[in-house]
Amino acid sequence: MSTATAKEAHIKEYLGTPTDLKADKVKAVAGGLSEVLADVFALYIKTKNFHWHMSGRHFRDYHLLLDEQSQQIFAMTDPMAERARKIGGTTLHSVGEIARKTKISDNDALYVTPEDMLSELREDNLTLTKRLRAVHAIASDAGDVATTSLIENWIDETERRTWFLFESTRPVFGHNE
Repeated sequence: MSTATAKEAHIKEYLGTPTDLKADKVKAVAGGLSEVLADVFALYIKTKNFHWHMSGRHFRDYHLLLDEQSQQIFAMTDPMAERARKIGGTTLHSVGEIARKTKISDNDALYVTPEDMLSELREDNLTLTKRLRAVHAIASDAGDVATTSLIENWIDETERRTWFLFESTRPVFGHNE
């Protein structure tokens, strides 16, 4: 038995959960959920960073908006990780794994304008939506309706955040750029 096969057998023995989903589908869905979960954690930290460092004339509105959005983003983490475990998969183990898997880039700048913060978060939420749609397709292919149902709600929440961020960054009322 190869080292990889032995490792998978060990994980299945100690962390496996009974499911009617095929093993390869469980691996694909759980892997997709872990990648999206990495994005969710990265987006949460970035949203809190911008919440903490917000300034300017719209401070209160933007500060509260980002606080609300960060709470909604964080609320996704446990159900997402637990969904992977419910079907017999595993999920993230460390900050390093999050850093390796996320598509959300860091922003360590000492100062970011409020408009740039909101625009960057809008684009990050769009990225998250794309990743959620991709995992939805994987879960749908696996016949995993519970995961697709959860993802549909997360997509809706993410689209709402994107919409609010978009509207908050319009330069002129009713004008799209």
